[in-house]
Formats: sequence, structure tokens, C-alpha cells
Amino acid sequence: MFKRLITAGLLFGMAAAAPPAFAGNCGLRNTVIERLQSKYSETLSARGLQGHQTSATMVEVWASEETGTFTVIVTSPQGVSCVVAAGTDWFQSTEEAQPEGTSS
Repeated sequence: MFKRLITAGLLFGMAAAAPPAFAGNCGLRNTVIERLQSKYSETLSARGLQGHQTSATMVEVWASEETGTFTVIVTSPQGVSCVVAAGTDWFQSTEEAQPEGTSS
């Protein structure tokens, strides 16, 4: 659950703060995705919608365990994707289950 909260916070926080910053890093979604896959070996890790249903944007995290890179993109209903964040040292965290009968 903690992983999902962090991912959701990252996705929606970056998307809310990003519009002025990502204007120069945009392209057609197919082109952006092809580049992420071919150059960085990234695959889709998380996705969600932001905004109202009629004008929602799609927020996605693409990451590669092989290269350790990650990219956060926002895609408009018109199919234009913009990179809002990118980085290195990506890792997938797993939530450790507490055995029954132990205090949390």
C-alpha cells in the first residue's frame, strides 16, 4: 500500500507542477514511447488519469530494471506526450508482510 501511495503522489505531484517546465520536451506519444523503449529499454510501470473525464491527461511512469532509468510522461487527449521527469537508479520496492499476531 505504501508503494502505491508513493507512486500516486509522485505521478500526480509531478503532473500538477510540470506544465510550464515540460513545454520543450513534447512529441507524439508513439514517438516518445518508441524512444523510451529503444534507447533506454524502459517499459510501462504505472499509469493513471488526472483531471476530469472529458479532458483527462494520462500520467505514466516508464522504467527499466536493466538500465536503472525512469521517465514520467503526461499525455494529452490529443496524443501529445511530454516528459515531466527522468532519472536513474530506479528500483521497484516490495511491501513486506507482517506476520499475524505481531504489533505493527
